[in-house]
Amino acid sequence: MRHLLDPTCDLESWLAENGQPGYRAAQLRQWIYQKRAGSFQGMENVPKSLRTQLDEEFQIWTTQVVRHQQAEDGTEKLLLSLADRGTMECVLLRDGMRRTICVSSQVGCAMGCVFCASGLNGVQRNLTCGEIVEQMLRLQQLLETGERLSHVVVMGMGEPLANLDALLPSLRIASHQDGLGISTRRITISTVGLPKAIQRLVELKTGYHLAVSLHAPDDSLRNQLVPVNKNIGLHQILSASDKYFEASGRRLTFEYVLLSELNDREHHAQKLSRLLQGRSALVNLIPYNPVAGLPYRCPTTKAVGRFREILQQHGLNVQVRQRKGDEIQAACGQLRRDNLQIIGKPAADNQ
Repeated sequence: MRHLLDPTCDLESWLAENGQPGYRAAQLRQWIYQKRAGSFQGMENVPKSLRTQLDEEFQIWTTQVVRHQQAEDGTEKLLLSLADRGTMECVLLRDGMRRTICVSSQVGCAMGCVFCASGLNGVQRNLTCGEIVEQMLRLQQLLETGERLSHVVVMGMGEPLANLDALLPSLRIASHQDGLGISTRRITISTVGLPKAIQRLVELKTGYHLAVSLHAPDDSLRNQLVPVNKNIGLHQILSASDKYFEASGRRLTFEYVLLSELNDREHHAQKLSRLLQGRSALVNLIPYNPVAGLPYRCPTTKAVGRFREILQQHGLNVQVRQRKGDEIQAACGQLRRDNLQIIGKPAADNQ
């Protein structure tokens, strides 16, 4: 059966072949993206005969919810099972009036960040556009009446820029007025920094916010923490990021996970200040969210405060990310890893 959420599914042509008026496509999309319909049968103003045909030819959902966790702060996390037995995670974050969703772009991750749960079992495959959009709709269905999605961040499992062919169409659906209607200004792509892919974003004039995960102020330390850096280097990443800022006008965000006594010392803050000085950017400091089985620890409150102070003294804009959903393993990859340990690895992970 064809996945209705995937752009390769030509709904307009199918409707025409089946003698349906062209406006039905927009009608169906309104039910799916705006009215949050979970099935064709719930689409009341669509003829019953057409609903039956759609049920026979298409599917809205290709995933199943394996686990659904809720935290006291309003954060909700889903672990979704895919048709090939792979799993992925997505998160809904509530903060005042904001309703931010964090979605995954791959099953696992190949970037090898040593402190991250997402890549501990490597990468299984890229997600399809439809599977990325499906995460958005699954999370949207968690909202109460009157709530609406306001922001999208692609900061879940995987490296988004390694799957641009599927990611960009899914973000167009998220931002389109006939889709989820979320402004491009409220969509953020997080990356460890792949210069060629960043250049592609420049050429396509995408206009999304870009968040570059640094985690170290020099190549020596970054090579240890983010192994893919050995083939790239901070200079190339920053150069590509600067070009993106020049082309888009969107202020860059540089993310920095603070690991106790490893990259959170005063001399690291001084180096990072010199590296980023003069750039119109936001530095997002992220106290580490511990992962079972890994040796890395959360920094002290004092260390976080001093690190921020040094950056601010050098004129950098800094924020410290508020940790949310700790009790439900909201950091990307944690819930999936826990599930793999319970039920065993998917077949592809055992190859």
